[in-house]
Amino acid sequence: MWNTRVAVLSAALFTVSIAAHAQTAAQPPVHWEVQVVRDGQQIDAFDATTTLGQAHTETHHHDVVHDVGCKDRPAGNIDLTRTLTVSPTQASPDSVTLAIDAQETLEDDSAPQTVEGCKLPPQPREITASHPGLTIPNGQWATWTIVDKNPTLMYRVRASVPPLKTN
Repeated sequence: MWNTRVAVLSAALFTVSIAAHAQTAAQPPVHWEVQVVRDGQQIDAFDATTTLGQAHTETHHHDVVHDVGCKDRPAGNIDLTRTLTVSPTQASPDSVTLAIDAQETLEDDSAPQTVEGCKLPPQPREITASHPGLTIPNGQWATWTIVDKNPTLMYRVRASVPPLKTN
């Protein structure tokens, strides 16, 4: 009788141990890259490895100074910022799904002038975009267009997961 109880208890503990290990198994890391392309030219890039279900936020700054006024003197500083939050939400050997939130400060292409013809600094333009689930074939590039024109702004995104290790 005692041996039967020990056997049942051992089997139960083994089952609980396996279930606990399965629930706490590490989520796979997802390596992702984002190339920011404005009017056909790459202007910025982000690159990180993020665990499935986690988020990675990064901000890049680009300070710009323009010659303004009737004497064309440097002034009119603008801090062009770009903040991305990327979260891998699903991963398989075939594809990765990323949730992406973006905040951009872009510079207007037009150069305004005063009535006297003196230069004014371009006005900054705030852009916010969110993609709840961009699915990307593992290791390949996908494109997400943020702004269609004036200027065009798109993100080229690539993501991959390492192959599963089998013992």
